[in-house]
Amino acid sequence: MTDLAYSAYLAFYLYLIMVLIQWAVATASKAKQPNATPGKLDDSLSHGSFVFRTHRTFQNTLENSLLFVGTVLLAFVISYQSTIFAVCMWVYLAARVVHMVLYYAIATEKNPSPRSYFFLIGVLANLVMLVLLGLRLM
Repeated sequence: MTDLAYSAYLAFYLYLIMVLIQWAVATASKAKQPNATPGKLDDSLSHGSFVFRTHRTFQNTLENSLLFVGTVLLAFVISYQSTIFAVCMWVYLAARVVHMVLYYAIATEKNPSPRSYFFLIGVLANLVMLVLLGLRLM
C-alpha cells in the first residue's frame, strides 16, 4: 500500500470514528435527561441546550455523510490516488471536527455562526473531490 493510499484510508477511518463519537455523545446526553424517550427530542429544546446541539451535530454529519462516503468509496473502488484528493479528505475531516467542537461549545441561534464557516470548508473540500473524480472518469 502506498503512503498516499494509507493516508486516505486513515482519514476515512478517523471520519468513521468521529461519527461514532458524535452518536455516543448525542445518545448519552439525551439519555441523561429526565423522561427521555428513545427516538424523540423535546420540541422545546433549542441551541441553548447541549442535548439539542449534540443531536443537531450528529444529524448534520449524517446529512453530509452520504456525499462524503460515496465520493470516497468511489475513489477507493476505482483505485484513484491523488495527493490533492487525500488532502481534501483531511481538510474535510478537520472541518467536520472543528464544526463539531464549535457546535458543542457555542450556543447561538446566529447565522452564520462560527461553525458555519467550517461547514462550508467541508462542502468545498467535498466538491473538489467530486470534480477530481469526474475528471478522472472522463
